[in-house]
Amino acid sequence: MNAPQAPEALSRPVPPALIDALAARFGPQLSTAQAVREQHGRDESPFDVPPPAAVVFCASTEDVADAVRLAAAHGVPVIAFGAGSSLEGQLLAVQGGISLDLSRMNRILDVAASDMTATVQAGVTRLQLNDELRHSGLFFPIDPGADATLGGMTATRASGTNAVRYGTMRDNVLALTVVFADGKVVRTGTRAPKSSAGYDLTRLLVGSEGTLGIVTEVTVRLYPQPEAVAAAVCSFPGVAQAVDCTIAVIQAGIPIARCELMDANAVRAVNAHDRLGLPEQPLLLMEFHGSAASVREQAESVQAIATEHGGSDFDWADTPEERTRLWKARHHAFLSALQTRPGCRAVTTDTCVPISRLADSINATVAEADAAGLPYFVVGHVGDGNFHVGYLIDPARPEERDLAEQLNAKLVRRALALGGTCTGEHGIGLHKQDFLREEIGDDAIAVMRAVKRALDPANILNPGKIFAG
Repeated sequence: MNAPQAPEALSRPVPPALIDALAARFGPQLSTAQAVREQHGRDESPFDVPPPAAVVFCASTEDVADAVRLAAAHGVPVIAFGAGSSLEGQLLAVQGGISLDLSRMNRILDVAASDMTATVQAGVTRLQLNDELRHSGLFFPIDPGADATLGGMTATRASGTNAVRYGTMRDNVLALTVVFADGKVVRTGTRAPKSSAGYDLTRLLVGSEGTLGIVTEVTVRLYPQPEAVAAAVCSFPGVAQAVDCTIAVIQAGIPIARCELMDANAVRAVNAHDRLGLPEQPLLLMEFHGSAASVREQAESVQAIATEHGGSDFDWADTPEERTRLWKARHHAFLSALQTRPGCRAVTTDTCVPISRLADSINATVAEADAAGLPYFVVGHVGDGNFHVGYLIDPARPEERDLAEQLNAKLVRRALALGGTCTGEHGIGLHKQDFLREEIGDDAIAVMRAVKRALDPANILNPGKIFAG
């Protein structure tokens, strides 16, 4: 199997008249500078695609609507841009067009503490929101690692380290403001905890990767800050024992908040990057939320289970500073791994399987990667069956890219055979379109295409993503 390539350039010309119209409307908010365009034409995926023809820095829903209307009048694609941290090519201008940078839409519009909701513009990041909430007794739990924007997290249906207890963006987005392909602005959902009013447009748009509409405002659920928080790290002789421990913890019904796996390669990388002294073995990084008594009870139960599965060096991080240091190291794992092979790029993938099949999936993946001899690392939100593998390749050696994609294909097809999904949180983008077809079938793809045509008949909203065309 050869490495998948970005789709052939089906670039739609961006007429000078559109650039002139955008310049008249947006003035200095429009840039056609090469450096700015290249910044907005690259994400963390391994694809190389020409950059967009122009970038509009939007500051409001009205800006987005006006830019979309102008682009639609010329049949030119528009691609929303948040933090640029997507991993599957979601923001690449594969058919040309213009990029709409929403990072200046960074206002927190409302915090309804009594209802435990917040409404923010799409460019607000998760860390920014939690900093605003720090004195309210509330927090927003979705933590994909990168300081992603809420709009981007909505578009890719992100989850992350807290998903085992608090769910994903699908579970925590209540309402959206969205600009559709004709420039109309639509509000979906309400601040109410539930609704049965008509089609659930909110959840249709969550995870649509900017192909059905551009999210400009998001209303999310908030949660009480736990009375007590404790983190613990525990090393294991092998990945299998760490995964088996995780399964036992979940099946015991212990309400653990976070349960993250790092293999020995990832541990070595974060030790070097963050100057930690963790044993260079597979480990679980766990966190417990609740009252002081419940946190102590949870932790003691998990420590006993870990010991039964060969766990050792069970170490506590009780202070906020110690916990922050550990979680920063976990969040740095991707960049730390890249630094172990200077100049490399990562072919990164994720799958999610039923928790009972997690050990089978990870063990086979590790065995294949070891046999192939390609540098790699494994991290995972194993508490909900989701794990990530990064294959570190030399971009000057196409045979390494081919090998990484062969390993990726085996990994994903194994997950499908075990009753799982081709992506737990990264999304489809460009990289997993064939696997989506294998997962859901041609008839389901046809339904998705029908929805896309109904909402975006001219195919200008992030075309070429999720499925080709």
